[in-house]
Amino acid sequence: MVDIREYIDRSGRSPFRDWRDKLNPEARRKVTTALYRVGLGNFSNVQGVGAGVFECRIHFGPGYRVYFGKDGAEIVILLGGGTKQRQQNDIGQALNRWKDYLQRKRK
Repeated sequence: MVDIREYIDRSGRSPFRDWRDKLNPEARRKVTTALYRVGLGNFSNVQGVGAGVFECRIHFGPGYRVYFGKDGAEIVILLGGGTKQRQQNDIGQALNRWKDYLQRKRK
């Protein structure tokens, strides 16, 4: 089992939760199902996007993506989400959040 946690930014917000809460119910279910599979250790729809950040592709609607980092072998930190259309911008944000997470973790 993989422990899935949300990244909390310096203002106390979860960018992933903010994004997910704006989705329609059907899209939210698809995201939840994809994360359930990741929680079981199924990374079949996951690919690395650089610097320790991964993208889970959800083949539904506009091509939803969930971005996360792996903190060891059993912890996943959800960094945010988006769609295929905004992919490059979303990856940049996820990379910055992962860097911030790692810096704060060291302290």
